[in-house]
This record gives sequence, structure tokens and C-alpha cells, in this order.
Amino acid sequence: MASAEDIILALAAPAALIDVKGALVCANATFDLAGAPVDRLVDLNEGASCETLAAGGALITWTASVLADGARLVVGRAASAGLDQRERYLASMSHELRTPLNGVLGMAGLLADTRLAADQRAYLATLQDCGEHLLGLVNDILDLARLDSGQLILHPAPFEPKALLQSTAELLSPRAHAKGLEIAWAAPADLPIVLADEGRLRQVLFNLAGNAVKFTEAGGVLLGVESRARGAGQVTLRFTVTDTGPGVPEADRERIFDAFAQSGEHVGRSDSSGLGLAIVRRLAAAHAGAAGLDSPPAGGACFWFEATFAIERAGAGALPLSGRTVVVISSNPIVAEAAVRQVRAAGAAAMTFNTLVDAERVELPDDAVVLVDHNPARRASNKRLAGRVSVILLAPEQRGSIARYREAGFAGYLIKPLRDVSLIERVLAASGAVAAPSPSQDERAASDQVQARVLLAEDNPVNAVLARSLLERAGCSVDRVASGEEAVAAALSGAYDLIFMDQRMPGLSGRDAARTLRDRGCRTAIIALTADAFEEDRQACLAAGMDDFLTKPLEPATLRLMLRRWRRAGWTPDREKAKLAS
Repeated sequence: MASAEDIILALAAPAALIDVKGALVCANATFDLAGAPVDRLVDLNEGASCETLAAGGALITWTASVLADGARLVVGRAASAGLDQRERYLASMSHELRTPLNGVLGMAGLLADTRLAADQRAYLATLQDCGEHLLGLVNDILDLARLDSGQLILHPAPFEPKALLQSTAELLSPRAHAKGLEIAWAAPADLPIVLADEGRLRQVLFNLAGNAVKFTEAGGVLLGVESRARGAGQVTLRFTVTDTGPGVPEADRERIFDAFAQSGEHVGRSDSSGLGLAIVRRLAAAHAGAAGLDSPPAGGACFWFEATFAIERAGAGALPLSGRTVVVISSNPIVAEAAVRQVRAAGAAAMTFNTLVDAERVELPDDAVVLVDHNPARRASNKRLAGRVSVILLAPEQRGSIARYREAGFAGYLIKPLRDVSLIERVLAASGAVAAPSPSQDERAASDQVQARVLLAEDNPVNAVLARSLLERAGCSVDRVASGEEAVAAALSGAYDLIFMDQRMPGLSGRDAARTLRDRGCRTAIIALTADAFEEDRQACLAAGMDDFLTKPLEPATLRLMLRRWRRAGWTPDREKAKLAS
């Protein structure tokens, strides 16, 4: 009779025998090739499963059978065949669904900025809500199908974790502020630069933070990250998303990571597909990491994701505010906590108060700089602390109040969600350590307008009208072409600050046009503008010489962030001078 070892060695699927003490007894060659971490399989119980990513990018699902002597027979199942055809179908489906959705949601957004009767605005809001839900459902279903196909390939590159927290918070801030919520972030000063797939990590964090904003009705959402050295040039990063929402019942904390699962009071909600956390769990498996949920003592929920990464470069750990004191006055616990963490990460001592009255009762250091959170519901709180250098904290849509606060004696302002670099600069300026920006510089920084000459390459007339309208509202001058050949000719003959390039155009595709421009010496920043929303599409655009990637449907806030990012990246501002290599 064949032994268990003989059976395992004869299996085509990856398989291994683990004894009752957790030691690996034997494994076949396929198991070795799969590169499965034995420590994750040791505790796998009968009927349970876990997922890992093989070296070739295939997702493998592991199950265990407990033998009579207590040993475990662990067998892996890779994704099924026919994946290339499925990949092509999913890519095509993504593009075909997202393209008309871009037109529907984009035009609804433009209509919202016109004069409407109250009942018309209510109808439009319902249309937008339904469209956003449909878009989210399309994205989630396509993402989940793609992950289940097993063809997830990570593209590690040098990556700054702090930048991911900042950009995610800023992208979600319009959605949060529309609900009356705050969203903020904080990170330690000594975080290293790691090798990671930024696009996949962004997907994880965006799913977790987006869920938190969706299910939180008061307070807000705080994004964070912690690091733990693992030796041999590796570090474990634990990303957290903490909210002040209703929390998750203990009985549901594992089940909600299953596809189409919802928790407690959220069951049956029409604005939730129940797929976001399932996607997070699969992406965690792809990173040989984990995802889960904790309950903070103060209530709400804290979702987390952690994985181990190779260190590219150690963090600087600078403490530019060392020896200083910063006072934070905010009635919102998320704003207060994020500001305190950022202040302490920069080396300063931090004090926090709920109101100005509370702060006035305490003897503060003479050189303390006071950060006052604008609170439209409590006008008495929007005052400068008497005799103290104060800085007002504003939401982006409150920029119009800057002049009024300057007249009231505030030394400056900061826009929420707070950026640590801006906070440090403003505190040093308020303390007299560096020169403060002039009022005119403040006004230019506060403006939503981005003065740039843009070349828009888009063949779809509806999408072209939408993109042009959004760009012009942001302050851009726009020239539009409808093919890759026209885009190349225009870019080489005109002086543009930015090029927005659709990918699927008749004749020369967007990627081919980008390659041609780079080969011809054009150095203008090129932003991919596409309904192809998968990470592999982004990688292909970057490989073709593009600088960034913007997916449809276009969101005004995201587009403005993209414009500000690349308009300030050092490109020649003079329209008369083309950005061509000399």
C-alpha cells in the first residue's frame, strides 16, 4: 500500500504533509515551486482555507485535511485555465462599461453646477447616487473576478507609505466633507522607503477608507501606518483606517470579508455591494499579508492591513519642530488626533483642547503656536486665542474665508486634511523661524484655478465635452484633438504644460502616441486618460512614457489634484516655449 508520502509526491497539485507539531514532513516539487509559507499553513484547520501568491503571480487556495494521527494534508488549488481569454474579456468589459458611465456621471456633475429648482436638484442627486453605486458595483465585480482568476502580478517599486496616506485622504476628502465628516492622516517620521506595488496598496487603502466614509455618520476617519523591523532589510507595515462609526458586531468581524457579505444594520443597503472587503482580503493574500478588524476602546472600528516589504532606503526621521509647543483646538476627535500625531512626529510637544474656552483656562508656554479648527456650527470657536500666534484650519471649500481670518489677526491658514510638510512650514513661519508667505502668495495658493495650457486627446465627443468643461472650470486653456496622430503633431508644434491622452483612439493609440512623443524628444507631462482601470493598464501607460494615470469617470476633485501635482512639477510656464529636449 502506498504511503502518504508516496501519494503526496505523485500529486500534480502542490501538496505537503505537516505533522501534529507543525513540522513539515514532506512536500512535492509543485509545493516547493509554489513558494508557500509553511508557517501560514500550520494552523489551517479542516474545512478552512487561505490564499497565497505563487512566484509566477498565480493565486493559490490552500485547504487542509486532518488525518487520523492529527497530521495535516495540505493541498493547493491554482486558478483554472483559459485565463488569457478571461483577462481580455474583463479588460474589454471594464472599458465598455466605464465609458458610458463617465458620460452619465460627468454630465450630471456639470448639470449640478447650473441653476435648478429644488425638486430638480433632488432628482439629480438621486441620479448621481445611483450612478455612483453602479460604478462602484462595476469596479468591485470586475476587480473580484480578476483576482479570482489568479493572474495577479505585483509590480514593486520604491514607494513612500506616507505619500499614500496623504493622497488617499485628499482624494476622499470631498466625499467626507459632503457628509459633514473629517478625514485625516498621520505617520511616524522615520518610515522607510520600501519596495511595493503602490497601485495595489492604494486599492486596499481606498477600499478600507471609502467604506469607513460610507458607513460613518458623524465624526470622521483617520488613516495611519505603523512599522515593525523584521531584520535582513525588511519591515512590516501595518496600515490602519479608524472611524467613529457604529462599529461591527463581534459575530460579523470575519464574515464581512466574504464576498457580498454585510454587517448588522448595513444589511440590504442599496449603496453597498459587499465586495470591497473581499477584495482587500485577496490583495492581502497576494502580499503574503493579512487584513482584519479591531474595535477601539472609544468605539467605532479599526480596519487594518499588514504585510512585509523590502527596505529600499531608511527614513530620515528629522525633527524640525524639536523644542517647540503646538496647541490644537478642535471639537472633532479625528482632526485633533491627526494634528497631534503630526506635531509629535515632527518633534514638537502637543496640547489639545476641545474649545477656546478650555485652552484659555490653562497656562500655555509663551512661544506656543495655536492651531484653531474652523467650526461653522460654533462661531465663538472661530476666534484667535488672545495673545497667541494662531493658525486657522480650513476645509478646501472654506478658502474664501482666508482674508477674513487674516483681518482677525490669524498668522496663516492650513487646509484639511493637513499635510505634515505644510504644518511644519506654517508653525515655523508663525514662530518667526522662517519667512511667512505674503498675503498674495497665500491667495495664489488658496486659489482653485490652475493656469495651464492643456492638450486634450480624446475621440469620444461626449467625454471630450466633459473633460474640456472640467479643465476649463479649473482655469486651463484647452486644445482638443481626436486621434493619436493629431496629438503627436499638436504636441510637437505647440507649447503645452500638460497633455491628457485617451488610450483607445482610431489610428495611433494613446500609448503609441506617447512613445512617439518621447522618441521625438517631447518632455511635456503626459497623463493617461482612460476607462481601462486595471493596475496592469497603469503600468503599461507608465512604461510607454506617460507620467501619470487618470481613470474615467472623471471626478473634478481628482482632476484638480492631478493638475496641481503636474503643473508645479517644474515644467516651463511660458506658453511660447515648447518643452522639447534640446
